[in-house]
Amino acid sequence: MAEQRGLTGYRRENGTVGIRNFTAILPVDDLSNAAAEAVANVVPGTLALPHAYGRLQFGPDLDLTFRTLIGTGANPNIASVVVIGIEPNWTERIVEGIAKTGKKVEGFSIERCGDLRTVERAARVAARFLQDDSEKQREPVRRAEIMLSIKCGESDTTSGLGSCPTTAEAVDRWVDAGGTVLFGETSELTGGEQLIAERCVSDAVRARFQEIYDGYVAMIDKTGANLLGSQPTQGNIRGGLSTIEEKAMGNIAKTGTKPVVGVLDKAEAPGAEPGLYFMDTSSAAAECVTLMAAAGAVVHLFPTGQGNVIGNPIEPVIKLSANPLTTETMAEHIDLDCSGLLRREYDLTSAGDQLMSVLDRTVNGRFTCAEVLGHKEFVLTRLYESA
Repeated sequence: MAEQRGLTGYRRENGTVGIRNFTAILPVDDLSNAAAEAVANVVPGTLALPHAYGRLQFGPDLDLTFRTLIGTGANPNIASVVVIGIEPNWTERIVEGIAKTGKKVEGFSIERCGDLRTVERAARVAARFLQDDSEKQREPVRRAEIMLSIKCGESDTTSGLGSCPTTAEAVDRWVDAGGTVLFGETSELTGGEQLIAERCVSDAVRARFQEIYDGYVAMIDKTGANLLGSQPTQGNIRGGLSTIEEKAMGNIAKTGTKPVVGVLDKAEAPGAEPGLYFMDTSSAAAECVTLMAAAGAVVHLFPTGQGNVIGNPIEPVIKLSANPLTTETMAEHIDLDCSGLLRREYDLTSAGDQLMSVLDRTVNGRFTCAEVLGHKEFVLTRLYESA
């Protein structure tokens, strides 16, 4: 199927395949954002990835930040990385983690250098990396080599009836082709979590999934918070979803029918076995996509009802909607209008064909709506307060 459609991508040093070719400037911490962005301004064509965290974190929270930043730099859509941090030790830890992929990476620390000297040194390396990266060529690739991720947002009644089942068509076809797909949104499985548990391939995978789900729900319950208005959101409620259980049915609908072959921690890369993986993630759009990109996903499907505008700096986000009001009023954000499915103008197989066409064109280099509009939401997930 991939050969017939002529899919192409960038094969990285470790054999993984990307569909974009970024030269990234990655700050280790919030204090290094200004220097990273200055380098990107001096060397147009590079991509700075500013974020809000990285100082005085500890324990699993700090481990998650390192895993996310290293995974981001290791993502196959990135060709090379310049890392900038305040302190040398943390900077070098991220450089070493990214270097395991075989791609070019250099790090710079601001302490005892200052911003100006750091920016000058880093910019010279970034310019050299960018020139080298510009010569990288696309080559024929198989669908099985391209990691896909999925998440929905601003869901409404049309999501569970239209855009999520259309996404499921693509998920099943991707897995059938030998590919890997990531899904998550732990809290938004509530009321339907047993449906995911039943699809786990083994008792061990099922037990791990249940442990993560139960832990997430217990954490929410421990706060004593009433999540109404957050889960479901005000947008969900406006779109006709009155309970988290209703929302969960649409969320689960987009995962298709294939077995769940593994369960991943946040930003954890899947193993060598292809198939459908559950990742423990927040349901917040930018956080979820950031975590999945850090795990190696290179293209994302995002069904929406009321209209979410999410993008990501390194993983193209394809948005589809079956809500005719959304596809009319927010047309510049929607890559696939599948509202014809609900008008019975075509069937679900045809809707899946349309989505696969958009997916293939995106893989081959066509910009998504979010890319054209400059949406680059990059948000790290935090577990604890800072020390």
